[in-house]
Amino acid sequence: MTEIPKTRHPFLDLVHVAFILTDIHSKILYANRYAEHLFGYMREEMEGQRIRVLFFEDDLKYFLPNIVYLAIDKAGFEGDGLLRQRDGKEIFVHLSAASFKEGGETFLAFSFQEIQRLKRLEREKLELRHRASLGMMVEEIAHQVRNPIATIGGYAQRLMKASVSSPKTKAYIDRVLQETKRLEEMIRRMEELVKMPRPVFQREKFLEVVERTLQSVSQVEKAKEISFNLEEGSLKGEEYFYIDRGLVIRALSHILENSIESIGQGKRKKERKRIRVFLACNEENVEISVSDRGEGIPKKNLDRIFEPFFSTRPERVGLGLTFVKRMMEDHGGKIRIESRLRSGTTITLTFPKDRRRLIRREWVSPEAQNSLFSK
Repeated sequence: MTEIPKTRHPFLDLVHVAFILTDIHSKILYANRYAEHLFGYMREEMEGQRIRVLFFEDDLKYFLPNIVYLAIDKAGFEGDGLLRQRDGKEIFVHLSAASFKEGGETFLAFSFQEIQRLKRLEREKLELRHRASLGMMVEEIAHQVRNPIATIGGYAQRLMKASVSSPKTKAYIDRVLQETKRLEEMIRRMEELVKMPRPVFQREKFLEVVERTLQSVSQVEKAKEISFNLEEGSLKGEEYFYIDRGLVIRALSHILENSIESIGQGKRKKERKRIRVFLACNEENVEISVSDRGEGIPKKNLDRIFEPFFSTRPERVGLGLTFVKRMMEDHGGKIRIESRLRSGTTITLTFPKDRRRLIRREWVSPEAQNSLFSK
């Protein structure tokens, strides 16, 4: 029977870090008092069980065996993880693991430090930034809305004095309708951005999400005699990624609508206008690129295109790409834009296939697969 090494000392019950000692077979030999507090078990309940009791089922295949392999055969492990309390609740911790030998036997020492509070403070800090950004947005809204309202009021007054059959009256009415439509669109886009929910991630088929988005804008496509070329590129079979389906479809729709509007500007050749949608993937990411041969964006404006209400076209609201950028940040992805004036624009969205870290998804080494803890 494995004995608890002499390195156990009473001071371990005084530190505010959970400490657990196991034998090489993962059996818990000792847990300090703070481990009771952190995980909700009495130490007598933990001692004698395998340490896997603190991990969720999804992490028993890769994450835990990788930790053990690194602790025994390498320099140890240190990183963050989501562990399981006695009542099944999640707890976010900073985990360190190392091994040592005593009396001819190998032992593993695990320490766990709660970082839930730090993460919560981090989230609150980000939310405060969002609120500050929202305040700036509201201020800009007041400025943006004021102009359409002034236009509507001014022309309404002129309509009162004009003859109904006057050509000018018709022009005034047309202008009123245009500005009213723009104002309504501005309010709609503003609400979409401000009320954007936190993403709820689900495993989705990459190609299916893109095809669904193309279908959602197909009416506009046909009305403006534009066609989409969907190229599957390096896709091999069915690729999946973890996203909020609704948010991604809305963001892609904004990009496609921008491309359609850009192609619709100015004179075009009679040949059918096309928008290229190119898909690519590698081991870690999937990419969606939308390319058009529209007017392009002046170089001086490229750094401003994600700003709320910025648009190179006065009739546009300028919130679509702001929505896209916010959505990509929430998904842990990246957005890249390339554009040349009078040549066109390409916007590329890069999504991680799996938001979990590599150590939670595959073996860090073939030896890790043979870890005793994976059996």
